[in-house]
Amino acid sequence: MPTLDNIQINLDFEAVSRRLHLKRDNDLKNLHALVDAAHHMIEPKVLYEVKYIEEKLDNGVVVDGRRLISDVLRKNLDQVERVFPFVITIGNKFGENLDTCDDILEKFFLDTIGNVALTQVRKALNDHLKQKYALEKTAFMAPGSLPNWPIEQQKPLFELFDDVQASIGVRLTGSLLMLPAKSVSGIYFPTETSFFSCQLCPRKHCESRKAKYSEEKAKEYGIAQ
Repeated sequence: MPTLDNIQINLDFEAVSRRLHLKRDNDLKNLHALVDAAHHMIEPKVLYEVKYIEEKLDNGVVVDGRRLISDVLRKNLDQVERVFPFVITIGNKFGENLDTCDDILEKFFLDTIGNVALTQVRKALNDHLKQKYALEKTAFMAPGSLPNWPIEQQKPLFELFDDVQASIGVRLTGSLLMLPAKSVSGIYFPTETSFFSCQLCPRKHCESRKAKYSEEKAKEYGIAQ
């Protein structure tokens, strides 16, 4: 199982502060301190596999004997044969600090910092896959990001790997929570057209939104509300 553990993270204070919409000098000062401290806590690790689709179902696909059930995923993989399941994390140190923080505002700041760092790690994986496997354009989906691919699908996704915990220290609990905090799993796949799960999600006021909701695209995928 390929792993990446030499990823360099450069937390951009301005990007984090814009995401938090901070204006007060005191809040900005506190955030500066947390961003500086986070650099010493973040230990990025990536685990991924190269898998081939064995069967295309009406409502999902079969990969390595595991059924990944999602109409959206099935449509995205209609012309795809090779996929790249992954698990990424920013490590135990950051997760432990986030879990034990009892200051509500500081915890919120740390959570946002963790999201920004996690996005950087995922982009590093994307760049690696494009270069190593000569992929021109890619997209990804993560279980739980859409109701159409629910969080319960974490289990078959994790089963595509021999031992995630031994490889990068991430485990899946019985309640389908990944530990340490700020870990994420999903599948990268080659594509000819841009795709973001956000385009199919009508939820408002989401700080992690990467693209506008498109009712037209939701209708195209058959999941318009």
